[in-house]
Amino acid sequence: MLSFKSKLPIFLFFISLYSFSQTEDVYNSLFVPADLKTKANAVVRFEKKTVEILGIDEIKVSTKRITTVFNKYGNRHVNAVAFYDANREIENMEAHIYDATGEEIKRIKERDFTDASAVSEISIYEDDRVKYLSYIPLKYPYTVEYDSEIIFKSTAFFPNWQPIDDYYVSVQHAEYKIINTAGVDIKVKKENFSNYNIKETSEHHFIADNIQGIKYEVYTPELASIVPRYKVALKDFSMVGVKGVNNNWNDFGKWMYDKLLTGTDQIPQSTIDEVKALTAGVDDKIERAKLVYQYMQDKTRYISIQVGIGGWKPMMANDVDKLGYADCKGLTNYTKALLEAVEVPSYYTVVYGGNGIRSIDTEFSSIEGNHVILCVPNNDENIFLECTSQTNPFGFTAGFTDDRDVLLVKPEGGEIVHTKVYNADDSVQKTMAHISLNDAGGFVADVDITTTGFQYNIHEGIENKTEKDQQLHYKEYWDNINALTIGNIAIENDKDNIVYKETLKLSSENYASKSGNRLIFQPNMFNKVTNIPPRYSERKLEFKIDRSFKDIDEFIIQIPEGLKVEAMAEGKDIDTKFGTYNFKIEALEGNKLKYTRKYILNKGNYEKEDYKAFRDFRKQIVKNDKTKVVLIRN
Repeated sequence: MLSFKSKLPIFLFFISLYSFSQTEDVYNSLFVPADLKTKANAVVRFEKKTVEILGIDEIKVSTKRITTVFNKYGNRHVNAVAFYDANREIENMEAHIYDATGEEIKRIKERDFTDASAVSEISIYEDDRVKYLSYIPLKYPYTVEYDSEIIFKSTAFFPNWQPIDDYYVSVQHAEYKIINTAGVDIKVKKENFSNYNIKETSEHHFIADNIQGIKYEVYTPELASIVPRYKVALKDFSMVGVKGVNNNWNDFGKWMYDKLLTGTDQIPQSTIDEVKALTAGVDDKIERAKLVYQYMQDKTRYISIQVGIGGWKPMMANDVDKLGYADCKGLTNYTKALLEAVEVPSYYTVVYGGNGIRSIDTEFSSIEGNHVILCVPNNDENIFLECTSQTNPFGFTAGFTDDRDVLLVKPEGGEIVHTKVYNADDSVQKTMAHISLNDAGGFVADVDITTTGFQYNIHEGIENKTEKDQQLHYKEYWDNINALTIGNIAIENDKDNIVYKETLKLSSENYASKSGNRLIFQPNMFNKVTNIPPRYSERKLEFKIDRSFKDIDEFIIQIPEGLKVEAMAEGKDIDTKFGTYNFKIEALEGNKLKYTRKYILNKGNYEKEDYKAFRDFRKQIVKNDKTKVVLIRN
């Protein structure tokens, strides 16, 4: 334990800056308020981030963070990490580790931090490095105090404030302060402050106290959209010495076009001649674009390369043509150059890519996005091309860049537009089956699955798996069927119409159960919903369904000779704000049954109070998907 003499300056420091009482000790885990331990793997005891604007081309970021970690899941919340490169210099970096009672057990100087390349697994080259604390605790809880000072020579990437940076992390005290000694014009935006204990003590100085950890709940929107954020950007900024103006998205897009794209689109004359010959006689510009897109896909591959002005400037199109690889920026810029050669206009487009839907902030221009795609305007429609994929159909964006606001980079400036929305009628899965039951409880079946839109995105790629992996895929897909045997598999990927067709022969010797002279089975064999969202005694967060879809199922079931229907449900219709569901079972001539089912899920943002009704909707679907038919011997 530190002596009283050694602790006195620390306490005085806390009293003057933190407004903590004299009885509290941010190094001692025993002093963590009880309510902050709830739903928390770690607690940020104290954090202060000070950003000093020294000029339009230099800022200094000072950070002190004291974190108490309660278990292995909290280790990653220590956040003792700093990235650096030629434009980010670490001036100071140090950490102290304390045991549960607040006694210092280790001091880590800058030279003791792990120093590594920040190259990702899919990157061929990145020019930044990272220093991070690598510490394996012997006991929990423990506390880490981390201090750093970093000089940034690029001010385009301005450190924003988000005191709650993850789930299951409580915040005892957090501060954020901007010191604008250079008098540079800045713009700011507050988000989600009203529901949290945050005080603005002076301009650009905020204090957050006693914020409980947030428990993750299914279907929750992206964390950044529900927690407090203070967004900041300089109106005049510098990115690696390249100065720009950022009053709005038009300004920012104009800067990107002039400073990042201009002069990067030269390609060899031989390539220009090649794509012109490829599209000769094709009058329709979209048909020319399709041919060029396929040409690019066949010629290139994706490799991450994070260099050039802040990792935002694309490779030269000449180099992409020669090497045959690039990152999303380089491949998009190269495709743009190819299209220009055949007189098809297109726009470099910045987007947040990912399965979760995240939009560029239309109200606040700044460095945003994690991906680049290409926009081909077609009258009133924008067609977006994913240039990193060697297999994507032309204009297909479902699952990664669909339904979100993006930034078009035009010669005259930036423009925010929305990518394609795939509604339920666009994203359809239709499953048709002809099934023959036998009196032992087995069956043989011919099954056809046809998918479009987002559901195409889920299925596409199975044709590239090995036969063994295809067998494993379908056995997992139909894990409700015991002893499933998969015979012929035929897959057709119609990329022109963006339709995916799977045709299979299936059998099982043990599907229906026998009970005396009865045979009992569930007619929904091939598209069963089995998962019910978890129940919460009191849901805390709103919820979001990102995408709509429609499932249509029709199964013709041949009943064995000598058996007839003793009991079966007539059907069920459910209609809610979240979607609709219905099924029906009909007797057909020739001792057959026809099972039909339709399930539509609606995208939308919903209040937390709606969650119970949504869960009930899903629960009813699971129940009705298990409906049974009872056959009895004549």
